[in-house]
Amino acid sequence: MSDSRLFNILYYLLDKGRATAPELAARFEVSPRTIYRDVEALSGAGIPVYAEPGRNGGISLLPGFTLDKAILSAHEQQEILAAVQSISATGYSSGEETLTKLSALFHVDMGNWLEVDFSRWGKSVYDNAKFEQLKAAVIQHRETEIVYESTRGQQSARTVQPLKLTYQSKEWYLKAFCLKRQDFRIFKLNRILRLKLSAKTFVPRPYPEPEEGLPPPFPQIVLLFPKEMAYRVYDEFDQPQIRRQENGSLIATAKMPVDPWLMGYLLSFGTQVEILEPAYLKEALAEQALKIYQKNKP
Repeated sequence: MSDSRLFNILYYLLDKGRATAPELAARFEVSPRTIYRDVEALSGAGIPVYAEPGRNGGISLLPGFTLDKAILSAHEQQEILAAVQSISATGYSSGEETLTKLSALFHVDMGNWLEVDFSRWGKSVYDNAKFEQLKAAVIQHRETEIVYESTRGQQSARTVQPLKLTYQSKEWYLKAFCLKRQDFRIFKLNRILRLKLSAKTFVPRPYPEPEEGLPPPFPQIVLLFPKEMAYRVYDEFDQPQIRRQENGSLIATAKMPVDPWLMGYLLSFGTQVEILEPAYLKEALAEQALKIYQKNKP
């Protein structure tokens, strides 16, 4: 007798309310006689399941029966369902099935409240396929060949051992061990141009996390934006980092690494940003803007 089948029969009855023995037998690929033995086993375990003979009969549970009342509060049930639905929304293959089982178990319908799309606008097929491949590489511990574009505009081919996908500052990154550098590296998913999963597997090693309470030694950047840029400021900075002035302008303060990415980011605002601090960043951005002007002037 399969414990898994007994649980699945229980989940099915909780979800559907009633089923016939032939219906359950067809679903679980056993004989009706086996189903009746399973019903006896469930009843013997204290589950109030019973079979009614006749044309309108069938196998069902006593009305109002649930397994949760002695264990989980209503709030805890909703939290569990919300967590499972979050996993399901990411495309996890077993998430939908687990959500259906738990919803039936708790007699709670969460509705379809969450949708997650990992892609950029207009890039859904490619971005989602890339994410699925990397997810498989992490879960299956498969070495992966990638072609990566650095912030310096250089492409490099390397083999990595994918360890974790992480989402930070509105972007997805891959944490991996790079066999070429023999060190841990972080790769931005948007800059992984090509990838191919290898048949070779590896034993995952823990990715070294920064010590708790020690933030990265990035300088504090203070930026001034006109009120017309409020929509973008609130999109890209956390609310505690933003101070709104009486005239409607906004000051955003954040710690960021001063690198080519930051230069490109600030230039993307055009004339709609003023650097208040630090002074050296203001000078560096002005020099970069001058180079762009000289290169593109008529």
